[in-house]
Amino acid sequence: MSKIIIGIHGLGNKPSKRVLEKWWKISIKKGLKEIQRPHRRINFKLVYWAHFLHPTPLKRRIKNKKDPLYIEFPYTPIIQRNLKEKPSEFRKNMLHYFGDQLDRIMLNDDLTINFSSISDFIITHFFSDLAKYYTKEAIGQTGSGESAKDIICSHLADVLKKYRKKKICLIAHSMGSIIAYDVLTEFVPDVKIDTLITIGSPLGLPVIKSKMASERKNKFIQKVDLNVPENIVSHWYNLSDLLDKIAFNYELGDDYEPNSKNIRVTDKVVINHYAYQGKKNPHKSYGYLQTPEMAEIIDTFLSQKEHTLFHRIKNILKKEKTI
Repeated sequence: MSKIIIGIHGLGNKPSKRVLEKWWKISIKKGLKEIQRPHRRINFKLVYWAHFLHPTPLKRRIKNKKDPLYIEFPYTPIIQRNLKEKPSEFRKNMLHYFGDQLDRIMLNDDLTINFSSISDFIITHFFSDLAKYYTKEAIGQTGSGESAKDIICSHLADVLKKYRKKKICLIAHSMGSIIAYDVLTEFVPDVKIDTLITIGSPLGLPVIKSKMASERKNKFIQKVDLNVPENIVSHWYNLSDLLDKIAFNYELGDDYEPNSKNIRVTDKVVINHYAYQGKKNPHKSYGYLQTPEMAEIIDTFLSQKEHTLFHRIKNILKKEKTI
């Protein structure tokens, strides 16, 4: 069984699919090169959904920073990295404490949310793509009369179904992790995902957990507890930078229960060194993709040997010869 890495980007307008896919792949290769385990061939596909909400992509040729199509944070290689630098234990403990307190204040035991008007205000005014995703109103670009969530999720679902015969590593950034979770649990629960990697994910935020539980209730799913999707067969890694405001709740392991195969979320705190023209952005996908932790995960996935029936029979015959 051959392998494929599939990525899905986060919210906001993006450069064209061709450019963004190229930048993601370059970032992955750069990370592998940094840990001295380059892979010549990487089968990578990017699931691009920005065009459903933003008809005109960002343009590299635009230099005016006030232009709405200006790319504020393009791909850039991480050059200076202090390998001895470690995440702050104080900040780690502080975020853990405040994350727990926020859950207690905002969420009830059944995952219904308190102060819903405040939560709706935050989503509507600061995360417009997410607001459109959760609204039931149809979006007009496709003329299909479908909601943004149905169109976007169906797009990812179609790609996963297309490559279902391959071993899949799915990398989901930011809002892309919400889309990935919805698709794996609702749209293609029968498509096996070997490894899921969420980066800069808001899946631990109370408002997101409440939204997911609410939608499960609306579909008359009795059990609203959040868990690792059943079709993840090997790993779910969650990478977060402690300075990434979107991934405020950096530990998903205590929010998502193991699936029936006992696959748990493995949380990894990383340092996202992305910066462009002196401006740091610890949420940027290119920085996460170049971290040594990400490179180790991808290298392990790409290096896995296939245990086909032929190989199993060959190993059995080899053992018999030695007896």
